[in-house]
Amino acid sequence: MPLKLFDLSGKVAIVTGCNTGLGQGMAVALAQAGADIVGVNRTAAVATAAEVSALGRRFHEIRAELTNMARLPTVMEEACQTFGRIDILVNNAGIIRRADALDFSEQDWDAVINLNLKAVFFLSQAAARRFIAQQSPGKIINIASMLSFQGGVRVPSYTASKSAVLGLTRLLACEWAAHRINVNAIAPGYMVTNNTATLRDDAKRSAEILGRIPANRWGTPDDLAGPVVFLASAASDYVNGYTLAVDGGWLAR
Repeated sequence: MPLKLFDLSGKVAIVTGCNTGLGQGMAVALAQAGADIVGVNRTAAVATAAEVSALGRRFHEIRAELTNMARLPTVMEEACQTFGRIDILVNNAGIIRRADALDFSEQDWDAVINLNLKAVFFLSQAAARRFIAQQSPGKIINIASMLSFQGGVRVPSYTASKSAVLGLTRLLACEWAAHRINVNAIAPGYMVTNNTATLRDDAKRSAEILGRIPANRWGTPDDLAGPVVFLASAASDYVNGYTLAVDGGWLAR
């Protein structure tokens, strides 16, 4: 039956930045499909843990600063010690800094690139090494952005990082597909998250954004449930290196 292709029962998924917003929504969606969840966060993911547990799935939280590269292998080790294996990695954690390019600081540049790109690569590397050691298939799902395709304004390091995530997703797919590791990405459109609060609070800017979205609404974490389960499941076993836009039609306009 085709629906069995989406069943994640017995799988273990690591989701970074899942204490709120899109990460929380994706973690809960994966649990709804049957996966146990390892949440990697800087602060407690109390609500996410409660939702996952209410579904009858296990939730284990790891507190980690992902820009500390030495911490990443221990994240994988703890996840495997807790649940015995890993099958899915969702690289969701990310930040944004806003300023005109003429005034943008080196500190804000490094903070964004280190989390949004450097940590994504080295956590993916650690996961791929684990998949290969397990001799099992693996799924890596990166979180890209509309600014993986467009330039944007006043977010130079964010645009650079998310453009790089799209390219990195393709490269890792090319290198690791032969190991039965699928690397793909989701590019959310304009979503109701903490990162977009400033835009949504600006009535003029919010109206401009909604005016370009054919669906005529901001996206929500629920809109990523289907895409993340698809890319984490056997249903996407022949999908490699693709960045799926979930944007209400923004890029089509």
